[in-house]
Amino acid sequence: MGGRIDRSINQSKGPYVFRINGQNYHHISSLLPEDGRRPQFAQLYIYDTDNEIGNRINTMLNHERKTEIDHEVVVELSKMLDQNNNLVKSFRMVRDRYKEQPESTFRLRLLQSRTTDGRQYNMPTVSEVAGLIVGDFTEANYERDVIVEHRTNGLQRITDLHPSFMSMTYPLIHPYGEDGYRLHIPFRAVTETTSKRKQLTMLQYYSFRFQQRLNEGHTLLRAGRLLQQYIVDSYMAIEEERFRYVRKYQNKLRTHLYSGLMDAIHRGDSDCTKVGKTIILPSSHTGGPRYRAQNYQDAMAICKWAGYPDLFLTFTCNPKWPEIKDMLNLIGQKDDENRVDIICRVFQIKLFQLMQDLKQEQPFGKIIACVYTIEFQKRGLPHAHILLFLDPTMKNPSAAHIDKIISAEIPDINVDPDGYNAVKKFMIHGPCGKLNANSPCMMKDKCTKHFPKKFNDQTTIDIDGFPIYKRRNTGIHVEKKHVLLDNRYVVPYHRNLIVKFDAHINVELCNYSRSIKYLFKYVHKGSDRTTATMESIDTTEEIDEIKTYLDCRYISATEACWRIFQFDIHYRKPSVERLPFHLPGEHTVIFGEDKCTEDVLATPGVDKTKFTEWLETNKNNEDARELAYSDFPTFWVWNSKDKIWTRRKHGVAIGRIYFAHPSTGECFYMRMLLNFVKGCTSYESIRTVNGVTYSTFKGACYALGLLDDDKEWIDCLTEAAIWATGNELRHLFVTILIHCQVSDAAKLWQSNYTTLSEDIVTLQRKRFRIKDLQLNDQQVEAYTLFEIESIMQKMGKSLKDIDGMPLPNSSLMRESGNRLVNEELAYDREKLKILHDKSFAVLNPSQKSAYEAILQSVENEEGHLFFISGHGGTGKTFLWNTLTAKLRSESKIVLPVATSGIAALLLPNGRTAHSRFHIPLEVSAESTCEIRHGTLLSELLMKTSLIIWDEAPMANKYCFEALDKTLRDILRTRYENSTTKPFGGLTIICGGDFWQILPVVPKGTRADIVDASLNSSYLWPFFKIYELNQNMRLYNGSVDEYEVAKIASFDKWLLQIGDGSLYDDIDRELIKIPSDIYKKPSNDPMNAMVEAIYPSLLHNYSDPTYLKERAILTPKNEVVHELNEMIMNMIPGEGRTYLSSDSICKASINTNEEDLLYPTEFLHSLKFNGIPNHDINLKEGAPVMLLRNLNQTEGLCNGTRLIVTRLGKWSIRGDIISGTNIGQNVTIPRIIMSPNESKWPFKLNRRQLPLAPCFAMTINKSQGQSLKHVGLYLPKQVFTHGQLYVAVSRVTTREGLIIINADNEVEDPTFIKNIVYKEVFQNTLSSSRKRKLSHFHTFIFIAKANSTSYSTYHFNYLFA
Repeated sequence: MGGRIDRSINQSKGPYVFRINGQNYHHISSLLPEDGRRPQFAQLYIYDTDNEIGNRINTMLNHERKTEIDHEVVVELSKMLDQNNNLVKSFRMVRDRYKEQPESTFRLRLLQSRTTDGRQYNMPTVSEVAGLIVGDFTEANYERDVIVEHRTNGLQRITDLHPSFMSMTYPLIHPYGEDGYRLHIPFRAVTETTSKRKQLTMLQYYSFRFQQRLNEGHTLLRAGRLLQQYIVDSYMAIEEERFRYVRKYQNKLRTHLYSGLMDAIHRGDSDCTKVGKTIILPSSHTGGPRYRAQNYQDAMAICKWAGYPDLFLTFTCNPKWPEIKDMLNLIGQKDDENRVDIICRVFQIKLFQLMQDLKQEQPFGKIIACVYTIEFQKRGLPHAHILLFLDPTMKNPSAAHIDKIISAEIPDINVDPDGYNAVKKFMIHGPCGKLNANSPCMMKDKCTKHFPKKFNDQTTIDIDGFPIYKRRNTGIHVEKKHVLLDNRYVVPYHRNLIVKFDAHINVELCNYSRSIKYLFKYVHKGSDRTTATMESIDTTEEIDEIKTYLDCRYISATEACWRIFQFDIHYRKPSVERLPFHLPGEHTVIFGEDKCTEDVLATPGVDKTKFTEWLETNKNNEDARELAYSDFPTFWVWNSKDKIWTRRKHGVAIGRIYFAHPSTGECFYMRMLLNFVKGCTSYESIRTVNGVTYSTFKGACYALGLLDDDKEWIDCLTEAAIWATGNELRHLFVTILIHCQVSDAAKLWQSNYTTLSEDIVTLQRKRFRIKDLQLNDQQVEAYTLFEIESIMQKMGKSLKDIDGMPLPNSSLMRESGNRLVNEELAYDREKLKILHDKSFAVLNPSQKSAYEAILQSVENEEGHLFFISGHGGTGKTFLWNTLTAKLRSESKIVLPVATSGIAALLLPNGRTAHSRFHIPLEVSAESTCEIRHGTLLSELLMKTSLIIWDEAPMANKYCFEALDKTLRDILRTRYENSTTKPFGGLTIICGGDFWQILPVVPKGTRADIVDASLNSSYLWPFFKIYELNQNMRLYNGSVDEYEVAKIASFDKWLLQIGDGSLYDDIDRELIKIPSDIYKKPSNDPMNAMVEAIYPSLLHNYSDPTYLKERAILTPKNEVVHELNEMIMNMIPGEGRTYLSSDSICKASINTNEEDLLYPTEFLHSLKFNGIPNHDINLKEGAPVMLLRNLNQTEGLCNGTRLIVTRLGKWSIRGDIISGTNIGQNVTIPRIIMSPNESKWPFKLNRRQLPLAPCFAMTINKSQGQSLKHVGLYLPKQVFTHGQLYVAVSRVTTREGLIIINADNEVEDPTFIKNIVYKEVFQNTLSSSRKRKLSHFHTFIFIAKANSTSYSTYHFNYLFA
């Protein structure tokens, strides 16, 4: 046997597995051994036969030294073969001739042809035994007789097509030397009408051989470990037959590949110069690169149609199933672990039944699509990875629904003994970790599966959709390997499934990244492979995909048997219709070699293809023109016989356009267009965009914004010059330089210099107050660059950072000095003093107390830390403004920052903390700010008197610790012993309330989120806490007593929601919505919410005041997109759809396969938090929200709202309607954005407008907004701390709030969830507040003990 047998797999405990790597083949030696060598293989039948038994035993002992071989057994087997096996008799005939004529040279010819079928009861005679070829598969080797030489060096290779191939290899399984598979075995009772095929294939032959029949002998099935080897050998012979065909017909395969557009794998597929140099595996070959690529792309097409998968199941074979034992008992076998044929058949039956149950009994809900792939463990057992796509109504399940379908706890044996035993048997991981450091899952002293998990009292879902399952400390254990394990070691499961199927069935809720990573297995993990690389796209070497495939592949007996039985390796439902396309006149035509060209071209329908008939169908059917090519199979069916599309009457199918590599040129761009354009009737219509027909498909793609090109920035500035002022254009230019990865900045500058400098002369005349000032070209350029550099520096950047850009005159920049310090000192001190005096006069006692303590710390440089606590309306911002006015009027520097952009806009010259202090986006305990000594920012910090940080509880504690470590270093020369003082000895104020949303911790539990909060930092003990508890709106002097009572009542209700003291059902964390706020959900609750918040929309949609004072809030992004699209469609007028150009950052991946793995339509389908979708539909007058910090000094922060006033081709113009720059005109271009999610296997670059419609927004995004009318729409309940409080506190009056609870999982829609992590309050409250909270907990305990129902009345009593 010539393959590489994997012997290492059997070194550990477990059943025996025969596994082989590479290409398998068999050899035969010469008749006699070389001089001085021992006889081996067939030579044992001929040479030194007096010592034959000893020679055989010695040969075996060389490989298995510890094995004892019974001499008598070998003798009896030898006798049996001598008497019955014709092949043995042939070699004995040679022995006799050798003894008679030892000096003669002779050969043995084993014949290939047969006159009979060669089975056991129709045996060929000794003279009929034949068949072999020597060496590689070349034209000279088609004569398959085997010539066994007299005495040669080395071995000869035997072809698997020889009738005696398996008999010579496995004489004990074929004791009579009966024939195996040979060519031209005819079918029995086959007519012309029943089948086109008349002869048996090798696959059919071996599939027949491995069936268990009661009326046949079972020598093969009872062969033990030899059966596994026999199965692997058979499968590899089957594959070799396929490879032989592929090599023989390679020219035809490549002809089909180039003339028809099949899925391309590497650049060689589109380069005709490589014809004859590449041997490819067609997509029909299971496990080949094209096969995996097509299945992967089919699965992605299902994702595009059904949305991302919702559930991920792993179903593993149980070799102890009773059905397996019953089958073995039929032929008298017991527990034969080598019967992989039975294991495969039973697993396939169970898998089929599981899929039927999932679709029909619907334990998880209605399933609209499913995909699975079969893999094989190293120990050989099969398992299925299953993805389930649920009906849209079942997506985004609540925590309560997840608990119904997925469990991660051990059942109580007294309540559910079946469930307990199933979990104990199949669903317990480990023991591992400290309990078992030698567990296979351990790597670097850690479990690779992250067990043990943490205890968790309830199921939670983080912002990325990642579930943390409920794992309570119930005290229930199971014993495994003499170790007691609890719920922390439970693998998530569905109770009824594991009990019914008596197997390991892991059930996981999918978030997007998990499902995509799984789908990548279609490409990266076909068969069990050592490597999965594809050939370099730029190589000039010959490529042999068959050799690559064989070198990479490992195959076990179980997988070989599964393949021989032709069970599905990949399965998908619904079916995917693969749609070819081609340039004009370049479709594939198939014809016989005996046909002449004229006859072929005259064949009716030769010019018709699936693609051209789609164009024709669009011409004749108006409704067909509503569909893109990829959507066509959903409603139409392709009739391949008549070559026509007909309307679909039943069933479901999904279309997928064949992939084209970017190197295919126009084909690639044409395919890109076909994913968007609808109703095309000709090639010209495909290239038509907005009424303009482009000469190339590439030109049409550029017009749609689908391509990356610096030309876009030039066109953008040229377009904006029509309406924008010079200052606005320069800000736009800076935005492009900073955010758009311009490849040639010098060319961009030169192309737009004239428009950027148009008003420079006028600007300098005003600055120098010289009406007739004249500037030469050099001076104009210098001042233009100076203006641009000034804008850059305000944004923390410089033209020095932009390669290729000219720099401004150095003397002009020197005159400007440290612009950061100058900005913070360039205030009108007299105006600020007047403002301060007015503000100070109205400070309430709690504000004044904090004010005086802070000023004392600043004036005496005491370096104290303050935390100002208070909910919305208690005057935190008013206090910040008063302090800032006081210190700035004295020429002291104050740096006000906030965690979010919106909050920063409310502060005088406020910035986000991340941008001001250069805090990394992803922080850890080791993080520091990116500030170096000697920089402008370090000089600013050296002169700073006070830092104010608003909305501090929203930021991760590591952000504060990073700033602390940096300031201790920067301020060493300013303060003595600064390295030992918090924040280097600088006075710091942090403000906010812990009732709002806490830091986001991906995949974090409740404890993780609390631990990430500021009050869990080592800095917290240094903070002095001041609490503002008086609502300033109640004491402004202009509110009557009735309004005061109303405001106080609403304020109190908000307070109780914030601190979690108001629950009507505390066990389920539910509160009852007040009747004046609650709106009963109708049949169309979404439309009802729109009508409630946007009444008379058609009459008011063009009124900016109407739009800016209202919004709908909801927890999830998906619902936000749906609401915004719905409202945008209601507004009359022509809109414009902006399409993104998406690409993958080359530095983020280590493969050349990105074009195959991530086709453009897949990248377009991705949706991320924080960056816009691929398509944005906008209309003039619509409100939009900025999704990036573009220019905080101009009010362009993440969260800034604008009204669209102009829709350009490459940019939009809008008026700011929130923050401190209300009414300012700005131009927003497309910029390049990437999501911050590191879980993806690549980094996406999306070139799109950094905007999203904001009729509706997520609750998290609304933080910092203040609105007159707020609608809280809840198709699903809030899912984390503070969300409900944030939502209801955005509104300025109780009358402006409406809540619709459309969650079908809630029994009573008047009840909504309020999640509050009360443990986060423990070290944040004043002593009086702590006493109240303690009283509250005591009341809860007493009420619970007496089974008291909790009403609003009880809680009102507490806080009255």
